[in-house]
Amino acid sequence: MNIITKKAISSLGYGFIPKEFIPKGKNEYYLRNIQHRSGIRYRKLTPVEIQLLEKNDNSSDDWNKVLVSESFDPLLVKRCSFFGLVRIGKLEPYFHEFNNLHMPVGLYNSTIISCDIGDNVVIDNVSFMSHYIIGNDVMLVNINELATTNHSKFGNGVLKEGEKEAVRVWMEICNENGGRSILPFNEMQAGDAWLWSKYRDDEKLLQKFMEFTDKKFDTRRGYYGKIGDRTVIKNCKIVKDTWIGSDAYLKGANKIKNLTINSSPEAKSQIGEGCELVNGIIGYGCRIFYGVKAVRFMMGSNSQLKYGARLINSYLGDNSTISCCEVLNSLIFPAHEQHHNNSFLCAATVLGQSNMAAGATIGSNHNSRGADGEIIAGRGFWPGLCVSLKHNSKFAGYTLIAKGDFPAELNIPIPFALVSNDVSQDKLVIMPGYWFMYNMYALARNAGKYNSRDKRLDKSQVIEYDFLAPDSIGEMFDSLLLFKKSAGTAWALKNKKKLSEKERVKKGEDLLENNPEALRDLELLAEGFENSNRKVQLIKVPEAYRLYQELIRYYGTIQLIGFIESKKINDWKQLQTRLPKITERTTWKNIGGQLIPEPAIRSLIRSIRYGKISDWDQVHDFYKKESTTYPDKKFQQAYAGLLEILKIGKAGLTRKMWLRLLEESIRTKEWMTTGIYESRAKDYRNPFRKMVYDTEAEMEKVIGKLKDNSFILQQQEELKEFRKQVTELITRF
Repeated sequence: MNIITKKAISSLGYGFIPKEFIPKGKNEYYLRNIQHRSGIRYRKLTPVEIQLLEKNDNSSDDWNKVLVSESFDPLLVKRCSFFGLVRIGKLEPYFHEFNNLHMPVGLYNSTIISCDIGDNVVIDNVSFMSHYIIGNDVMLVNINELATTNHSKFGNGVLKEGEKEAVRVWMEICNENGGRSILPFNEMQAGDAWLWSKYRDDEKLLQKFMEFTDKKFDTRRGYYGKIGDRTVIKNCKIVKDTWIGSDAYLKGANKIKNLTINSSPEAKSQIGEGCELVNGIIGYGCRIFYGVKAVRFMMGSNSQLKYGARLINSYLGDNSTISCCEVLNSLIFPAHEQHHNNSFLCAATVLGQSNMAAGATIGSNHNSRGADGEIIAGRGFWPGLCVSLKHNSKFAGYTLIAKGDFPAELNIPIPFALVSNDVSQDKLVIMPGYWFMYNMYALARNAGKYNSRDKRLDKSQVIEYDFLAPDSIGEMFDSLLLFKKSAGTAWALKNKKKLSEKERVKKGEDLLENNPEALRDLELLAEGFENSNRKVQLIKVPEAYRLYQELIRYYGTIQLIGFIESKKINDWKQLQTRLPKITERTTWKNIGGQLIPEPAIRSLIRSIRYGKISDWDQVHDFYKKESTTYPDKKFQQAYAGLLEILKIGKAGLTRKMWLRLLEESIRTKEWMTTGIYESRAKDYRNPFRKMVYDTEAEMEKVIGKLKDNSFILQQQEELKEFRKQVTELITRF
């Protein structure tokens, strides 16, 4: 049976904080008065004002508890019931207009319990409104329930005084079994979520993260909900325990409960029709529309949920969009795109710049006895149409997965590869370097697209969008070793030679460097890529080997060019004295879209464990510091990689070799620019693309003229500038 308690009407609006939680010498309004920063001076109503209010069908349990500002017009309050302490700002004879909603300033047809109301607010037909602080020029129209409880956490994973641990809200990311659960908190970054979910064997570190989160928030009961200046809420059913920034817009939502909605004049957040959002934190400039369901979730800044998307127990990074589909128990780094109703992502850590095609099922396809598997996907992850993957699987950066039902777990360490399931021959086929060989246009365009879409207000944390970066270069180095081993093993098998692993690597290197034609008739296989007994074939390995080497040299060269320009180095001798003394590559990690050397991460963890870093703000200061030093560390890594790929020490980089690298960089840039053009031009030449158009003019009207493609024109202009810059450097050196 439902237990409905009966209390005296005179107590409605009072006793918000239970007496046992009110400090000695304080009253139930002490936290409310701290929160209320409007600066409005209040006074009691005059007898004439009370008479006018009652004449307009208003009532109060105690008119002495209704306080108003000096510019209060009682004629603008009609058919309202007031309970408890209510403070009202200016009410002047204006009307507000917003998105074709025209409403007169004032309070109408509403029940208002213990609230502070700013200047020139519109409140109309709010059936139940309690314990909120309302900013200036706010519009609240047609709301069933707008209320705050005394123990509200506004989406943060903390406890209030007297609460038991069982009520704490955890976010179960990366794995369905809850083994990587984290506590959400306002201002949590994707890097925080990754660190907390990753190092699960370090109990002291996990305890510190929990302490940081608890320390960040006041445990006292009695904080009011807040609605910032110029926020508009209309036609919503339930808005409960929610903290809303300024200039937000909520319309037609079904349920908004236990949330922080960050919003500002520069980054306005919006929530639309049919949405049901519970236990979450929404970043600045987010847009959530049309039947979205989100529970135990976080959204980074400038992200979107649309068209019935479901986001549950997941962190969605900055500048991302999810439409229509379902995402569960996942940690997604910035710049993720997922648009199709029948795509599914579950128990995954996706490192950003990713795209999910229709029908892709990335999750809940477990090969264990429980729902405890997970997937880790590097930057640029792109599973194609109707891809089905098994847990556990792991993918290097920029892995493209061709349509198919993959029968076993995968571990693909080669970046920029196309992964195909060859059902007819029952084998897995890997084509390294696919993007550079066949789709340079998309690869280059995506890098620029993500950069232009980065609308974060605070960009002090550097997110890497370039496909050539410390993480992908490191993976290419690992792939070169893998190619050598595979080539040497294939040669030894054909020639019936027993070679040690070291000998196979050496033989493979010799073949790839000096006699790649000898590999044409060999079947190059890989080990450990699939949890099965079938073949895993590597194709186009000689081409990929040369390509990866060239790209590593190109990357090192352009980073060295950037170093020369930034340090204003004018000649070869000066360059030699300024080059880094440390020439050893290190491993880098992707921390929420930010690339950081692994030694720095280990140092961060030690500092947290031993108390040198004592709160989340200091962790975020670490990210900012690493962002500041990123260009120098990135250059040092690129320089070390350049020497390694050239097989020389620091002294081996001669002026002659440097000039040769500069000339090669022009050729590589020309090849890449040509590849960008050609990969797009194929769409204009393909007869199966052209057959839907009767004339070329019709095609150009629909998809535009190739010669007018703005991205291609931009790349050609960049090539021209690069050629000019490098030619000048060649002359200077």
